[in-house]
Amino acid sequence: MPSPGVPTTLTTLPADPAFRDRYCLRAPYVATEQRTVDVKFDVTIEIPKGQRNKYEVDHESGRVRLDRYLYTAMGYPADYGFIEDTLGEDGDPLDAFVLLPESVFPGVIVEARPVAMFKMTDEAGGDDKVLCVPAGDPRWDHIQDLGDVSQFELDAIEHFFVHYKDLEPNKHVTGSNWVGRAEAEAEITASVERLKNDAAH
Repeated sequence: MPSPGVPTTLTTLPADPAFRDRYCLRAPYVATEQRTVDVKFDVTIEIPKGQRNKYEVDHESGRVRLDRYLYTAMGYPADYGFIEDTLGEDGDPLDAFVLLPESVFPGVIVEARPVAMFKMTDEAGGDDKVLCVPAGDPRWDHIQDLGDVSQFELDAIEHFFVHYKDLEPNKHVTGSNWVGRAEAEAEITASVERLKNDAAH
């Protein structure tokens, strides 16, 4: 059952197969109350889609810093940043990327909701990436979980994160796979608790 105080929205995807084909859905979407609980949070965008510049927000000053220029000839496949008020396994806020019709600028805050998560490990440890879409926008109602995202989109994101560090000395990515919305929400909750526990010590 949905948690108290969490808004619930029921939406129905048209049954027309042509609609599903248009959006490259891997499985027909069946609206249920559990699948449409609208969990929302702020994502701070650091890197716009297509960029090779690796921008990072300096959490002490709040300013955007150029961390490095990617060694590989690859651009980020979606607007990329982090979920506010979280702490990932690598000691940084939990990473997230948001599918948007137009890219935004570094430092822009986007209200988003999770639909899946790409699990991976790099040289610093666990480095999961939460896949999000804009919250409260009916144009994204057809994407609720991993199975609603086009396979091409998932493959492009996976290919990027598996290979974007290939030419950088002493850096690597291993153990990559996709999980669904429930696992993404569980990791977000764990990251919020991780930050609280870290602040208490």
